[in-house]
Amino acid sequence: MKKTFKLTHEKIKPARLADAVKHEVKKYLKRERKRALPKGADFWDFDCKYGADEANSVVIHVAEIDKSISQAEADNLESFYLEIIAKPATRTKKPEELKEQERMEQALQDNVELEEDFDYEAD
Repeated sequence: MKKTFKLTHEKIKPARLADAVKHEVKKYLKRERKRALPKGADFWDFDCKYGADEANSVVIHVAEIDKSISQAEADNLESFYLEIIAKPATRTKKPEELKEQERMEQALQDNVELEEDFDYEAD
């Protein structure tokens, strides 16, 4: 999807137009994710670009699309450019050192939560 969305209309408020754009994007993502994957691929990944126009667009993550649309509405832009290209991708395993670090962080969080639940004055 390569499209320039307008946020101005003589009868429709910009907030409703932004909501309509968000809905259209969510429908597109859902439709693309339902497509059959080619062999060797685990999921559909998306290359996204956002900007005031096509020439000034910057690469963003899929999770930032809603924030970008809201920002366009807050900045009172008349229109903005959004590009979403689906591509097949494979999941990669996390390195062991990252897994160990996450386990340690989780253990620290669990320990802090246990200390918060403990009542010291209940003698």
